[in-house]
Amino acid sequence: MHHNNELSKLDRRPLPRFPGWRAALGPGIVWMALAQGSGELIWWPYLIAKYGLTFLCLLIPACLLQYPLNIEIGRYTLLTGESIFHGFIRLHRGLGIFLWLLMTVSFCWFGAFAAAGGTSLAALTGLPNGWPVADQTLFWGYATIALFLTAILFSRVVYVLVERFMKLVAVTTLIGLFWACGQPDVLQAVPDFVRGLSGPTTPLPRPWDPGDASKLLTAIAFAGLGGFWILFYSYWLRDKGAGMAIHMGRITGPIAGKPEVVSRDGFMPDEHTENRERWRQWERYLRTDVLVGILGNLSTTLMTCLLAYALLFPAGLLPDDYELAVVQARFFEVAWGEVGRILFLVIAAAFLSDTWLATADGVSRMQADIVQVLIPKSRRWSQRACYYFSLALMTLVTCLTMPLDTPGTLILTSAVIGFAGTVIFPLALYFLNYRLLAPSLPAWARPARQSAWLLALSFLVYLGLAAAFGWGSWIGTG
Repeated sequence: MHHNNELSKLDRRPLPRFPGWRAALGPGIVWMALAQGSGELIWWPYLIAKYGLTFLCLLIPACLLQYPLNIEIGRYTLLTGESIFHGFIRLHRGLGIFLWLLMTVSFCWFGAFAAAGGTSLAALTGLPNGWPVADQTLFWGYATIALFLTAILFSRVVYVLVERFMKLVAVTTLIGLFWACGQPDVLQAVPDFVRGLSGPTTPLPRPWDPGDASKLLTAIAFAGLGGFWILFYSYWLRDKGAGMAIHMGRITGPIAGKPEVVSRDGFMPDEHTENRERWRQWERYLRTDVLVGILGNLSTTLMTCLLAYALLFPAGLLPDDYELAVVQARFFEVAWGEVGRILFLVIAAAFLSDTWLATADGVSRMQADIVQVLIPKSRRWSQRACYYFSLALMTLVTCLTMPLDTPGTLILTSAVIGFAGTVIFPLALYFLNYRLLAPSLPAWARPARQSAWLLALSFLVYLGLAAAFGWGSWIGTG
């Protein structure tokens, strides 16, 4: 790792006052809404529908595992204003380039989420008439991408658009799922479901399918936001202007928004005594915002699992292939008949398609940021120009990869590649925040030791999951 600590050379500025909870909360809700669409609607209900409550006891620990990672990702951005990827490059250039390449490959398939949302819209409309389901799904996937791309181009500040839309999706989903869970057919399954949270209560209801190993890994590692998705949290905090990021500038829309200068290098809080109390408030904010995301996501995942156990498992219905969301329409159909089915398909379309919006935005931010940090010549262009070039490129790539396979297969491919990053992050975050950053900070801003132990726990669990997956894959091919 670099011994010459460049972070100590950053300009010192005052830590801004905390603007109040209503103004500050937001990145955690965006995190929650994106997490909902990235797997909670797909793989956990699939596993419950197929194997009953066998794996349910893994859900809560899997969600909580991401808490220390989110805290450390947020800590770096709040204290420097820089993105977490900029931090990884400062930590070790080779590590930063390796993660950059891995991240780029893992996101080549994220158009699959727009296609997964397309499964809802195809079932809802039956349009275009006479087309096969697969082609209808792709049609709606492309239409969704075009709609979101237009919204980004006409937004004043891109992050504000993303946050408002994701808040709407999160609230709509919570209300809809809570209502569906209140139906008698679902309520009578609650006692068994609650017992299943502490461990399997019955034998495996059907033989284990080795092909489900990658789905189980994805469900555990991505309970919340796994892989490179988790790093988006840093970029949302930065454009929200949280902590030292208030000094960094934001990416604005090319048509409606006025250009803002986005600083490439961050700023460190100065030693002023007033900053000590301000940092305590920002730390409380970080813990709260992360918990809003994780616990909100956990609650929706538990509800989709309960609905899958009550409605899909007894009927042997499995969400798969080009019907990822269509089968789960029974969640609402049991409550309101055909109106409920339509309502669920609308929510599922937003649930899954918003993943494309947030991911396209997040990946474009990361690419623009990394390129300008690693390649000084690229700085002749503004970060806004680099962002929109990346957005155009990612849109093209995802449109080309969407037809290659069913949405579920493409999502799994992305997840397995991204899981390599999940194993690396706890170690990289420890060296970045505790070894590289901490010596340059005022004493009151240095992270506590117990936080490092939580990071270590996450690392050991993810390493164990990677080993188990590798062993399972080897056995499966042997």
